[in-house]
Amino acid sequence: MTPLAWIGALLIGLSLGLLGSGGSILTVPVLVYLAGVEEKLAIAQSLAIVGGISLFGAIPYIRSKQVDWRSVVLFGIPGVLGTYAGAALSSYLSGAVQLMLFAAVMILAAVMMFRPKPADPEGDTHERSPLKIGAEGLGVGILTGLVGVGGGFLIIPALVLLGGLPMSLAVGTSLLIIAAKSFAGFYKYAHLLGLENMDWTLIGTFTAIGVAGSFLGSVIGKKVSNEALRRGFAIFLVLMGLYVLGTNLPKVL
Repeated sequence: MTPLAWIGALLIGLSLGLLGSGGSILTVPVLVYLAGVEEKLAIAQSLAIVGGISLFGAIPYIRSKQVDWRSVVLFGIPGVLGTYAGAALSSYLSGAVQLMLFAAVMILAAVMMFRPKPADPEGDTHERSPLKIGAEGLGVGILTGLVGVGGGFLIIPALVLLGGLPMSLAVGTSLLIIAAKSFAGFYKYAHLLGLENMDWTLIGTFTAIGVAGSFLGSVIGKKVSNEALRRGFAIFLVLMGLYVLGTNLPKVL
């Protein structure tokens, strides 16, 4: 693995620790452009890495009882099924098409980051529709399976606005849902691409560096403006998304 790939792995963790969501969207570009991994394998392995980092990140929230288990079930089960289905659908698409879809998701994530955070519904007793929560989980899950992103930038607003969760519960709940979805997607990709083709050293290294980076990012994040970071990261995602589109459009055409 090149030094740039190591730096990329650290940036994945740092961005997750600093921003709470959106950082995992760096994993696929880092694997493809810095570690030289083939597109479909990069998407598959990114799911294992994102799942591992998210699971470690969720542990402190579980220990401090900042996870809403009802939302994990209502959002997570359809999300797991959707991710499995999305991974199965990927066999009908070329790696270049998947990366173009991924670029569109990066730009969508940037738009979501430019928007203000959803209002915290603390004290709001209005019952949210389990059907809407499940449908959102299914949709985000399909997206996860197709392009290999955790989807925290979509899950957290959904949990707050549709699930009625306070932000203090939404983050930990989101991390657990992302972990479950990511491992489901990786399982299906491993079946499609072959378990023997997975680079377990790379997966383990990226996960370990990402976990360390996320803890470091959470410490740094307490000392800097979160809003400025979000906007800066959003601009970076737009530029990266346009680059991924530009490099894969000729392959598709």
